[in-house]
Amino acid sequence: MTKYNVNPNEDEILPNLLNSNSKKEIEEAEFEGFLYAEIFLTTQLFDKTKFNLDYIKNIHYLALKDVYSFAGKYRTVNISKSGFMFPAARFLEESMKEFENDILNNLLDKYEKFDSAFLIGDIAKVHAELLYIHPFREGNGRTARLLLNLMLRKNDWEILDFTKMDDELFEKYVFAVQSASMKNYQPMVEVIELLL
Repeated sequence: MTKYNVNPNEDEILPNLLNSNSKKEIEEAEFEGFLYAEIFLTTQLFDKTKFNLDYIKNIHYLALKDVYSFAGKYRTVNISKSGFMFPAARFLEESMKEFENDILNNLLDKYEKFDSAFLIGDIAKVHAELLYIHPFREGNGRTARLLLNLMLRKNDWEILDFTKMDDELFEKYVFAVQSASMKNYQPMVEVIELLL
């Protein structure tokens, strides 16, 4: 492991504000942080709420500010998972701006009920692209899932229950994230439809 190429270990304990080496204690603090962020941000949802880069960084910050000093900040290390390399840290700023310009800025303030395919398509793009970019050192999946559910709530939809995801659907989910590297979001649309 070097400063620029992190080989993540599932059991790795990141330096944290709790000064803890207990994985259980850190996981509980992370869980409580994401629960707090979900409750707080749900109460702050309005028709004019804009899902932009600042909003995404704020989700991450609210959830992990009591656990990590890097909460709400883009990662500065390269990371991979199961052999899949996420975009290099040195390109994150550019990748996230492109994500905002090409996808986030094109979201509607409110989707009509009859536009369900359009809403699901846009949510799939946002979710898959954010997970593909993996902008944070920790908490990317939870941040992306919370954002997805906030987008659904804003449009008066039921949230997705990701606990319904079995091993087979999880494999499709991973494939859908990897497909975002080619701007193919249809696999994520299919995963979201299965979770609705």
